Amino acid sequence: MSHQQPPATDRAETILGVFDTAFGDLLAQDPAAFRVKFRKMAASAFAFYRGTAALYYADLTTAPFDSYGAPFLDDRTGRVWIHGDLHAENFGTYLNAEGRLVFNVNDFDEAYVGAFTWDVQRLAASLALIGYAKALSDATITELVTAFADAYRARVAAHVTSGDADPYTLDTTTGPVLDTLRQARLQTRVSLLDGDTVVDGYDRRFRLGGGAIELDESTKAEVLAAFEDYLTTLPPASRARPTALRVKDVVGRRGIGIGSAGLPSYNLLLEGHTDALENDVIIYMKQGQTPAVSRHVTDPAIAGYFEHEGHRTVISQRALQSHSDPWLGHTTLRGRGQLVAEVSPYAADLDWRDLNELPDLLAVTRYLGRATATMHAAADESSSGHTLVPFSTEHAIHEAIGRDEAGFTRMLVDFAHTYGARARADHQLFVDLYRNGRIPGL
Repeated sequence: MSHQQPPATDRAETILGVFDTAFGDLLAQDPAAFRVKFRKMAASAFAFYRGTAALYYADLTTAPFDSYGAPFLDDRTGRVWIHGDLHAENFGTYLNAEGRLVFNVNDFDEAYVGAFTWDVQRLAASLALIGYAKALSDATITELVTAFADAYRARVAAHVTSGDADPYTLDTTTGPVLDTLRQARLQTRVSLLDGDTVVDGYDRRFRLGGGAIELDESTKAEVLAAFEDYLTTLPPASRARPTALRVKDVVGRRGIGIGSAGLPSYNLLLEGHTDALENDVIIYMKQGQTPAVSRHVTDPAIAGYFEHEGHRTVISQRALQSHSDPWLGHTTLRGRGQLVAEVSPYAADLDWRDLNELPDLLAVTRYLGRATATMHAAADESSSGHTLVPFSTEHAIHEAIGRDEAGFTRMLVDFAHTYGARARADHQLFVDLYRNGRIPGL
């Protein structure tokens, strides 16, 4: 099922139209942040793909790409909790609420309710882009996507037959994934604190500069008031330590990353669970963003389930991730929803730069498939406690794939190659649009 690329002029206009819808308001508020974002996106087709979830969904819900996942979608599998921006670099480590270092999916800013195929297709296309950048043959890329599909399908089946599977930890992983967990284990809270704060007058405060901005007293008061509201959204166990909730300092930050451009955010320094300065905690408060997929999901019951985008992000992450960050919560600031979570000293992203040998690539890809399946299996009423998806996700997905297991794999392989080629062509169009001053507002 290969498709010809649309004429370059038409496709360029499509890209500009999607950008205006997705980024227009934020770009107008902070064009400098978007100049940084777009420079990063210009660096590679994969970086462009990471920054254009909105374009992906615009494509995925129109011909010809809307036909790919259709055989596996029904009233249930088209309405599950999804990550929304699942690509091969959105995996890494975190310290869960039980104090275990876990390798799993991360970054839930785009999470929503939609078709499970949208997640696995996005991941598959990202593998094709990474493989192409590493000069892997089409046959090898097919092998990688097949390994992902097989691992995903097998893990879904395991959840159906035996319930919850063990998380990926220092005790249950091997190879590059174990190396990533070990790297995270070597990181320390003291190192994070020493990088972002200074000890002044026998206590810590934030170090200004390097992205940290001093706030005026009015803004600081608004952030502290939002923090008090945030505390009411924390799990009871996190609220049981009142000494760990005292704010020592607040600074502003401005998002300039691929996914956070133009979004205002703040860091708060909290007293830790003891008086010792090495136990202090840094949390961030950032404005929630409209998920790209939500523009293509029209059920008002889904949009109406969430109070605001910060609330949506938190509810979605808790649904998709077992034992989430104990500091995860939400609030509002100046009428806009905010996500609040810890700046974790134990976060380490999976690094693809040194993954070049096929055995390592296959091993990591299988972990991604299993982790994706576990994320989807976690996100139903029985395990997440939320009623928006009132059925067993893993059973629904297992039954849908079971109707044509070989066809599921073929679909992902074909989509990966075809959409990977589309993304590479789009990247070149984007670079030309940007360098020739064709993107409005910049």
